[in-house]
Amino acid sequence: MPREHTRTYHLGKLAMELEQRGLTATLRAYPPALRISVPDAAMLVETVDCVPLQEGWFYRWSWGELVGVTDDPALAADHITRVLARR
Repeated sequence: MPREHTRTYHLGKLAMELEQRGLTATLRAYPPALRISVPDAAMLVETVDCVPLQEGWFYRWSWGELVGVTDDPALAADHITRVLARR
């Protein structure tokens, strides 16, 4: 259970950063993940979760590519915002 709490903590920090950038971020309880959407583009939805690796905790796209380290949720939110803006 401690890993689930850690995931939820990191995802909560990312959700706050994303919402400050105008995105909608909804936390799914189990397994913990964020459902991220662009308010003006209802069909544009992506999921980001959080995983522990040897180097620390990282945010990860639904297709497995890393978004960024959880130590810098603002930088990860910037990256997510840029990727979603290109779609």
